[in-house]
Amino acid sequence: MLTGCGGQEQGAAQKAAPPRPEVSVVTLHPQSVAITTELSGRTTASLTAEVRPQVNGIIQSRLFQEGSEVAAGAALYQIDPASYQAAYDSAVAAQQKAEASVPSAAAKVERYQGLVKQNAVSKQDYDDAVATLAQTKADVASAKASVETARINLDYTKIVAPIGGRIDKSSLTPGALVTASQTTALTTIRKLDPINVDVTESSTNLLNWRQAVKEGRIKYTGPDVSIKLKLDNGTIYAQTGKLAFFESNVSETTGTFALRAEFPNPDRLLLPGMYVRALIEEGVADNSFVVPQRGVTRNTKGEATALIVTAEGKVEQRVLTVGKSVGNNWLASAGVKDGDRVIVEGTQLVRPGQDVTAVEVTIDENTGEVRAHKQGSLSPSAPLRFAGGDDEPNGVAAVGSR
Repeated sequence: MLTGCGGQEQGAAQKAAPPRPEVSVVTLHPQSVAITTELSGRTTASLTAEVRPQVNGIIQSRLFQEGSEVAAGAALYQIDPASYQAAYDSAVAAQQKAEASVPSAAAKVERYQGLVKQNAVSKQDYDDAVATLAQTKADVASAKASVETARINLDYTKIVAPIGGRIDKSSLTPGALVTASQTTALTTIRKLDPINVDVTESSTNLLNWRQAVKEGRIKYTGPDVSIKLKLDNGTIYAQTGKLAFFESNVSETTGTFALRAEFPNPDRLLLPGMYVRALIEEGVADNSFVVPQRGVTRNTKGEATALIVTAEGKVEQRVLTVGKSVGNNWLASAGVKDGDRVIVEGTQLVRPGQDVTAVEVTIDENTGEVRAHKQGSLSPSAPLRFAGGDDEPNGVAAVGSR
């Protein structure tokens, strides 16, 4: 009878003992991590030119199709050239008249050279002949300059593209009067291939990066920094850009400096003014740990914490030192070691010191969600409970848990 009572008490105790909660874990291993920085910015044309007239006149015709690609030197507008053609012809005639006086003046000087030695003419007459020759040559040079000026003005009646690129709409139509160097541009040309991306970076991040490179925590990839581009709709631009330059001064008001990246744009997918995010590869951190963001929370002190499943199957709370985000992970510089199993699903079911059953899973790098279970699973629809009570474990938030 005593044996029977003992068996009943043991069965009741086993029945009262709660089962081990099941949690999903990711095992950490050191790896080489590409360090990237995501910065917001805007696209700008690599070259921009506003087209303005350089002579006065009436626009006779527009010689381009709005919104098309034009080559450098292509004719865009034709201004009425009649008055400029007449001025050019007059300048040419004046040059010919000036040149006609040169042979006579030169011959006179040549004759006087022999006569002045024989005292047949006075020295004054000889000097006057030399001066006349010099004056006629100066008149010829002045006439040539007038011809060149008239020719330039005549050429300006045909307005050409200063650069190649995509041309905007025309602000004026044929028949409109234009003036030299007017404030209103006739049209604008923008070179879209390559295209620039202007972003800003804080000086603090620059100092931190240089310190990490100096200490060997990050291996710099070299001067040709590779840059990817994330478009406004979330897609990654197919072309890879390069860092063109960064400003040598820091803004006193914002504490940032400007960076410019250059991207090929053969399909003209990128247009000036688009909002983009540049993914800049800063270097590679060797023997580093990345912890899924869904497994990292903040305690009341603001410290990053994670729940680790030890080799004995107990839950241990760790304080981590995290830096940059790498995709959907945090780059941890302290607090974890090789083989640690971080709980990424089911943190609300456990508390530090509790025995648990760990289920190894993988994380989708694109979404940060649990992608596959190697054994068992947690039911997404199962109610969330805390072992031993209804209160939330101290210092552990339920971010990303089911």
